[in-house]
Amino acid sequence: MIKFGTDGWRGLIARDFTFDNIRLVALATAKYIKKTSKTPKVLIGYDTRFLSRQFAYETALVMAWQGVIVNITDKISSTPQVSYQTKQKRCDLGIVITASHNPGEYNGFKVKARFGGPATPEQISMIEKELKIVMNRPPKFTMKAIETYINLKKIRFFDAEESYLRNIKKKIDINAINKADFKILFDPMFGAGINTIKKLLPKAEEIHDYYNPSFGDIDHPEPIKECLGESIAIMKKGDYDVCLATDGDADRLGVIDSKGNYIDPHRVFMILLKYLYEHKKKRGAVAKTVSLTSMVSQYCEKHGIQLFETPVGFKHIAKLMNEEKILIGGEESGGLGTILHIPERDGIFNAMLLLEVMTKRNMSLKELSDELDEEFGIHRFLRRDVRVTEQIKKEILAACKRKPKQLGRFTVRRIDAKDGYKFYVDDGWLLIRASGTEPLLRFYAESNSIRKVNELIDEALKINKKKK
Repeated sequence: MIKFGTDGWRGLIARDFTFDNIRLVALATAKYIKKTSKTPKVLIGYDTRFLSRQFAYETALVMAWQGVIVNITDKISSTPQVSYQTKQKRCDLGIVITASHNPGEYNGFKVKARFGGPATPEQISMIEKELKIVMNRPPKFTMKAIETYINLKKIRFFDAEESYLRNIKKKIDINAINKADFKILFDPMFGAGINTIKKLLPKAEEIHDYYNPSFGDIDHPEPIKECLGESIAIMKKGDYDVCLATDGDADRLGVIDSKGNYIDPHRVFMILLKYLYEHKKKRGAVAKTVSLTSMVSQYCEKHGIQLFETPVGFKHIAKLMNEEKILIGGEESGGLGTILHIPERDGIFNAMLLLEVMTKRNMSLKELSDELDEEFGIHRFLRRDVRVTEQIKKEILAACKRKPKQLGRFTVRRIDAKDGYKFYVDDGWLLIRASGTEPLLRFYAESNSIRKVNELIDEALKINKKKK
């Protein structure tokens, strides 16, 4: 089964994500491009996962066979690099062979729009329609050898990294960061961000910086507290000022302070928002997904900033960034984009911007985080991903649909069904939604103590057992 999620298709390697299936998806994508462009052109990149390069080459062959000009990266490349180059080379679409933060047994086919961000929901829908047609009547694939298309200049290899890094150097004050002489630990989690920070800041030190498609002892390459155990242990020794971590395709950022405290993406978003608005004097609306901290709403209300709230999925944020003047937009998973860069999540760019904040404000990461508690009061957040059977998932979502008035001792004041079910309670909220990329339910909660946060999620896990 080929099922598209928030920004493309992901599947289990050898079970769903096979060469036969990727040919079908590539063909459907090629047909969509040809219907929307007189001079069809695509850009393809790939990450460090098992067979990613080979899947990328197979995609390129199908595209070239269909008459689409292919620009393909000459080595491992991050999702932000592909998005940036898709815009720079004015390609109709960008494709990244990656499963982002999923476990190593997954791979995926991410689709990028020509404006340099995730494909819009409308574009994904049109590719899915083409896929249904292709799957109903699969053709005989008669591609030539890749050397033939290279000689015909239908497949062109290029370096996606050099101009991407040059662009970052133009937008970030690298000299000031170097003068600050931070001791930086970078954890690319065996992903596509390997060696990138060192090319910007040569003194930075890296771990998990070699090719390992199984991601070693890391459960899955997502820069969250649960997956950054080794980095946190190193930081607790007190030898570094900051640890920066990126996920499998380097579009998400996770950070750890000098004491080994994980600083969650909500706080990173707020630190960057305050810096852009108050110190760089940039202006524009703010966009957040339904799962992001209420501190954003408080800040926007205080400063009279227009706020857009979307379902989960950066594609909704990117669409807004392409249509409106957006100062900053993002989600709780560590992905955000700013007015300074492309309308895309970029873990490397945002890491450099965070270092610039620390430099310009002359504050440690812990001081920047503590400042938020002083300004907005204590906000604590937790996301718990739970693998459940299909039956239990249906029962929990059905219980949410019945609009309960109580969650244990918490009175439900309001329910938002924009994406999943978000229950607003006094001093906090709880969100329950099904993952679009993995067989699990996600439970998100925010309140003024971690005890309340855990209590809210515990109540959510029992919601299907309450009396109807």
